[in-house]
Amino acid sequence: MELNNLTAISPIDGRYRKQVQFLDEYFSEFALIKYRVVVEIAYFFFLSDKRFFRLPAKAKQALELVAANFSYEDAQHIKEIESITNHDVKAVEYFLKEQLDKAGISALKEWVHFGLTSQDINNTAIPLSWKDCMEHEYLPGIVNLHNHLHDLATQWKEIPMLAKTHGQPASPTRLGKEIMVFAERLDNQVKLFSYIPYAAKFGGATGNFNAHHVAFPKKDWVLLGNDFVENTLGLQRMQFTTQIEHYDNLAAHCDAIKRINNILIDLCRDIWTYISMDYFKQKTKKGEVGSSAMPHKVNPIDFENAEGNLGIANALLEHLSAKLPISRLQRDLTDSTVLRNLGTPIAHTMIALKSLEKGLGKLVLNQQKIQEDLDNNWAVVAEAIQTILRRENYPNPYEALKDLTRGKNKIDKQSMHAFINSLNISATLKKELKAISPSNYTGVIAEY
Repeated sequence: MELNNLTAISPIDGRYRKQVQFLDEYFSEFALIKYRVVVEIAYFFFLSDKRFFRLPAKAKQALELVAANFSYEDAQHIKEIESITNHDVKAVEYFLKEQLDKAGISALKEWVHFGLTSQDINNTAIPLSWKDCMEHEYLPGIVNLHNHLHDLATQWKEIPMLAKTHGQPASPTRLGKEIMVFAERLDNQVKLFSYIPYAAKFGGATGNFNAHHVAFPKKDWVLLGNDFVENTLGLQRMQFTTQIEHYDNLAAHCDAIKRINNILIDLCRDIWTYISMDYFKQKTKKGEVGSSAMPHKVNPIDFENAEGNLGIANALLEHLSAKLPISRLQRDLTDSTVLRNLGTPIAHTMIALKSLEKGLGKLVLNQQKIQEDLDNNWAVVAEAIQTILRRENYPNPYEALKDLTRGKNKIDKQSMHAFINSLNISATLKKELKAISPSNYTGVIAEY
């Protein structure tokens, strides 16, 4: 069958194609070839700038256009060359030599890919595409979600809510603060993510600039390599490598994304539970169906979809972070095939982010139900009462409240106040205790 949305094996290229098709700019075969071309041309220009050869201005402009206007047809031509060479990076080199012929500078062709091994291109092209995706797509997506959560937390800042610890009624909290828990966690993890450099390898066949040095022994190739990778490409060159990059920092990025995804799974499950508790209703859309058999249902499908995609992403991220830093001696090829899947967990993560945003946008606060749960759980103020009695040095207050409340079917305002009235304390202290309710016993938190 012809490949299309219905015949694609992966849902990323099928069912969810419209949601993540922008990622083909970073992770497709076309994108990999394009980034290789960009790096090869940048290195060619770098050698010219360092006076290894003189590059005519018109020829430079022609090559700049090759990089800027790299097309599907260009990539297809490189694949045709690869069908003969059976080597993807060599095919890029031959393609660029053809472009030099067209630009009238055939005499400079051997400066293309000078002294390099394929991994000098792959281990700069891939981190460059990864960096662009992180900075232009992934991190903005996380920041937007963080801002959405912060807005909801501000909107619901004053809404008291019964807390649940171990699934049981616990000291009341505020809905806004519970949302801020996730906003703070995301903010912290984005900061940690930003500390991790985008690492690259650039140093010849085994990382020692062997070919470079033997051709130009008086050149400081370590300095030149650092200059090219850091100042031209905007990456961080690892100083001591084998034929390939360590991938330790890329693994750290994968672990950081996995950790953020775990936070989002936690968020999905909490919101799902609040919906099941009827704390939230969900906006409906005309024509949509919640169940094929039960017409009344409005399922929390956006949070379920997000949770499922985050789980798939994490399984792949776990393999990437565990496998990539390991390579036999100076090189084996296992990293190459694994890296071709680098975009897959990002695609599932971006699908999840879109589902989360959609789900959060459909939430309708059911404040009446939240208040009912508070009113039906007066036992939760027992903590407050026994703590004040401790302050007053009242004998065994914890035990007294435990006997009143633990395992009892119904503790309401009347029974709690009757208990307070039975205490041998002053009228002023009784008034203080009676002023406490599940709705106002919500503590204090930092401003946000």
